[in-house]
Amino acid sequence: MTGACLIIGAGDDTGAAIARAFAREGLTSCVVRRPRHAEDLEKLAQSIRDEVHKALAIPADARDEDEMVALVEKIEADVGPIEVAVFNIGANVNFPVTETTSRVYRKVWEMASFAGFLMGREVAKRQKPRGRGTIIFTGATASVRGGKGYSAFAGAKHALRALAESMARELGPEGIHVAHVIVDGMIDSRFIRDNVPGVDGMRDDGRILNPDHIAANYVMLHKQPKDAWTQELDLRPWKENW
Repeated sequence: MTGACLIIGAGDDTGAAIARAFAREGLTSCVVRRPRHAEDLEKLAQSIRDEVHKALAIPADARDEDEMVALVEKIEADVGPIEVAVFNIGANVNFPVTETTSRVYRKVWEMASFAGFLMGREVAKRQKPRGRGTIIFTGATASVRGGKGYSAFAGAKHALRALAESMARELGPEGIHVAHVIVDGMIDSRFIRDNVPGVDGMRDDGRILNPDHIAANYVMLHKQPKDAWTQELDLRPWKENW
């Protein structure tokens, strides 16, 4: 492959694994997080370059329309055509609805839904004339089921899922593959390792999602032939209750 893979929300675990996976496929992984994470972002990009693959760290706030427009323009001009774009911002918070402020609700929606719209719109503008490309949105259990204390998160993730479905119907006939991935279960991440006891045992018997295995499914989606596209894919450990 040639060209670029844009990863919005390239954190330490799933986002990083996705960036590495697409870089290994020959794309330049353009990893994005907010400016306050610039140092960690550059470390991720350098770790990919250390594997003799291509990566570029671009700090940006995905909620800012002007920054997203400039981001996509920069990648297209300086790196190459965006062949794959992945929206991977989580924004998982838990508050009783009576304690959920309007500021929290709005912020979660901006991070987990509005930012996805901005990325999707700007990338689609570039991919549509070329008649090819892949746009993937990372969803969660909250994309399809609102849980206790997750009014803000579920609302945002439901909205993101609807966005992905609408875009798939609109852009699919234009040659652009839009997919939504429901990650249903705990991910073997730094946060989980620090806060959930017994992670090693869960990892050993496959009860927690491996970020590399999630990433492999994203690459699979990008490689799917046009006559057998997946619009929505759910990933969960074999013992996960659903």
